[in-house]
Amino acid sequence: MRKLTTDELNRIDANEYKQAAKNPVFIVLDNIRSLNNIGSIFRTADAFRIEGIYLCGITACPPHREIQKTALGATESVDWKYFEDIEEAIAELKKNSYKILAAEQTDHSTKLNHFIPEKDQKYALVFGNEINGVCPFVVEYADACIEIPQYGTKHSFNVTVSAGIILWDILFKMNTLQ
Repeated sequence: MRKLTTDELNRIDANEYKQAAKNPVFIVLDNIRSLNNIGSIFRTADAFRIEGIYLCGITACPPHREIQKTALGATESVDWKYFEDIEEAIAELKKNSYKILAAEQTDHSTKLNHFIPEKDQKYALVFGNEINGVCPFVVEYADACIEIPQYGTKHSFNVTVSAGIILWDILFKMNTLQ
């Protein structure tokens, strides 16, 4: 076994990424305060070739030096749009037939390991503020709330970890990962 070289990874450039087919998933960031978290989620979105990211509320927008530190150029490849109010973002996604999934612990949330995506369905995954989580509006209007099973004392992951776990799981179940 040996580590692959950069050339052997067959990475595409930002222009090729823009033209490539995307997985039918949007990420919605609801009042994310950490610029490093925002950048990391851009990088994860690029890795999974999702359709785009909606930045809402206090979530900062590119270009920003602190976002770029962790995004490593993904702000150039992943499409994004800013909404002052998350209600507008959710309305646009619902109008375009996306099912809204809030990553939140609720009295009726579905454990991620029990969530089965519908065939040919588009999804928008909403990730909330690092302290307060997803806003009550989204929890109320979401098609479902999903939660990652956890067994320690904290019962919370960093938002970037949650995004990576949930994206991988849903895309794997949708058979888009090869």
